[in-house]
Amino acid sequence: MNETTFYWALLAAWLACAVAVFVALLLRTAPYGRFARAGWGWRVSPRLAWLLMEGPAAIVFTLFFFLGDNKNAVAIVFLIIWNVHYVYRGYIYPWLKRSSRGVPVSIVAAAVGFQLVNSYLQERYLFTIADEYPSAWLLDPRFIGGAILFAIGWAITVQSDSLLRSLRAGENQDYQIPRGGLFRWVSCPNYFGEIVEWSAWALLTWSLPGLVFAIWTAANLIPRALAYHRWYREEFADYPANRKAVIPGLL
Repeated sequence: MNETTFYWALLAAWLACAVAVFVALLLRTAPYGRFARAGWGWRVSPRLAWLLMEGPAAIVFTLFFFLGDNKNAVAIVFLIIWNVHYVYRGYIYPWLKRSSRGVPVSIVAAAVGFQLVNSYLQERYLFTIADEYPSAWLLDPRFIGGAILFAIGWAITVQSDSLLRSLRAGENQDYQIPRGGLFRWVSCPNYFGEIVEWSAWALLTWSLPGLVFAIWTAANLIPRALAYHRWYREEFADYPANRKAVIPGLL
């Protein structure tokens, strides 16, 4: 079996895994953050956990860029866009977090495995398997629209993270109703922002691997957003009744 055959078989299996994970997470919320529970083994600090879970994506993507065949202007732009998210999420966000809840090492290991496989699928396609994108792709409406949507999604994610951190500032460490930004319409705008980002990635790369990543993002984050939404409604009697869980006006 050559690498191309292996690659497409792995991508198909990866899509099937996304569907299975979506169903599993609807039935059982992943045990970290406010949903932490006993029985999942040794825990690591949240800062180290996020560094390990998200940091590898930037490293692997950059590595495959230099190992790949496609290194023109479009490939460089793809590299920059990817790392805008993962440098923030893997190397900046962990040091801004205020949570002290540890993350089970099993969750960390699963996240690292995801990043390694997903990064390989994205980068290997863009930099080696796919035909080199022409420079004119940067003026294509799909790229321009996707890049704009990615920037919007990233801004939503960063703003929502900041608003959540502000609730844990000072001595008050109790959970509160988040307000401001897209919290006006949804309980988890940070998850909405990431779904927008990777849906935009699928558009701006116009690739099947990009689409599979967008599906994976939704499969992972939508069930967790629904769990957060239920938790807020149970915890706070005055929780805004018009808020949705993750997609404004829809879900």
